[in-house]
Amino acid sequence: MTAAEVPHHLPGPLLLLPFLLQLLAIAMMPFLAHDWWERHYPKVSVILGGSTALYYLLILGRGEHLLEPLHEYISFVVIMAALFIVAGGIHIRVYGEATPWKNVLFLLIGSVLASVIGTTGASMLLIRPWVRMNRYRITGFHTAFFIFLIANVGGGLTPIGDPPLFLGFLKGVPFWWTLEHLWRPWLLVVSLLIGIFYFIDRENFLRAPRAVREEETAEERWAFEGFGNLLPMAAIIGAVFLPSPWREIMMAAAAFLSWYLTPRLTHEKNDFSFAPIKEVGWLFLGIFATMVPALDYLEYHAQQLAGSMGMGSMHFYYLTGILSSFLDNAPTYLAFLSVELGLQGGTLGDPQDVLRIATQDPKHLIAISMGAVFFGAMTYIGNGPNFMVKSVVAQFGARPPSFFGYILRYALPILLPVLALAGWLFLR
Repeated sequence: MTAAEVPHHLPGPLLLLPFLLQLLAIAMMPFLAHDWWERHYPKVSVILGGSTALYYLLILGRGEHLLEPLHEYISFVVIMAALFIVAGGIHIRVYGEATPWKNVLFLLIGSVLASVIGTTGASMLLIRPWVRMNRYRITGFHTAFFIFLIANVGGGLTPIGDPPLFLGFLKGVPFWWTLEHLWRPWLLVVSLLIGIFYFIDRENFLRAPRAVREEETAEERWAFEGFGNLLPMAAIIGAVFLPSPWREIMMAAAAFLSWYLTPRLTHEKNDFSFAPIKEVGWLFLGIFATMVPALDYLEYHAQQLAGSMGMGSMHFYYLTGILSSFLDNAPTYLAFLSVELGLQGGTLGDPQDVLRIATQDPKHLIAISMGAVFFGAMTYIGNGPNFMVKSVVAQFGARPPSFFGYILRYALPILLPVLALAGWLFLR
């Protein structure tokens, strides 16, 4: 493509640099300069995100192009904060020691729950009891598999489960389409990941001295405090279907009600602090702003790429998946859904066109859906709940994997082969 063929409104390749710097800062600065990073990460996000915003405003003259990412960021922060506050008012304890079978059952229930109340809701509700029940032997793989299953893959059965699927539903994909077409790959990936987890966790469990296990869990009893917070949580989940700004208003009201009604003792039992949501809010401000040029490039070049490659299901699966690992998986899903519609002579703005590809020849849409939902677990920033889970685990004094440690020790050697097998079995 020559320079003359590139639209004048498309940002130059150098504008991808702030996004790369933001990712590198999140990955490296906690190790290179931990204390400095803890004090200054909001400034880094503002500077990098602000440089992108100023370029769009002053150089490209496309300030209106920032309005949609800003709206998406506000919605993202409101739902994350609301669910974080409401879940912080629910205290769950599990009886006895966390045996491998108990952990497997917990992950299985959490994976199903993720499709009922969403990956964000399930993650915020279950991460504290997960850390608490495994506290005497928790390691990096406990965090990784929780993110794999509850924060991502588990949400693949309904549009409520994960934001990409919900956007598809809003564009015209039938509500029960995901359950009908994704339950087989969902079941395979969940089963394999839980099976792998069992053998790793069993080895970890047997290494812990029995005396330590008994001492740490002797006082554990079943407990569920905060039943009153189930109503605000239901209100938040229901508000997802409302138009903006009523959606955000209802979520904020539910969070305020929860905070006001929850006894201080319950928050203390949960070691509740606003530090995790503060970290997520500032870091994702930079991510949402700096990824705008990357999404622009994706939107513009995806159609050309599709035409040159002769896109098949596996192409859609891996391209959607790889980009969903580092970009927001929701707009990535929409970008490739738009590509598929373009190849089929339709448009994203026509629900009948979306319904047609969902029902008459759904294989490419299945691939796009699988890629967006499953590959969101490949990095901490692939899906909204991932980084929140990491922050809550760290708040409890446990040591979640580092940014690269998560990818190199867990996502690439464990998750990726499972996802490759699912693609080979269901999409080839």
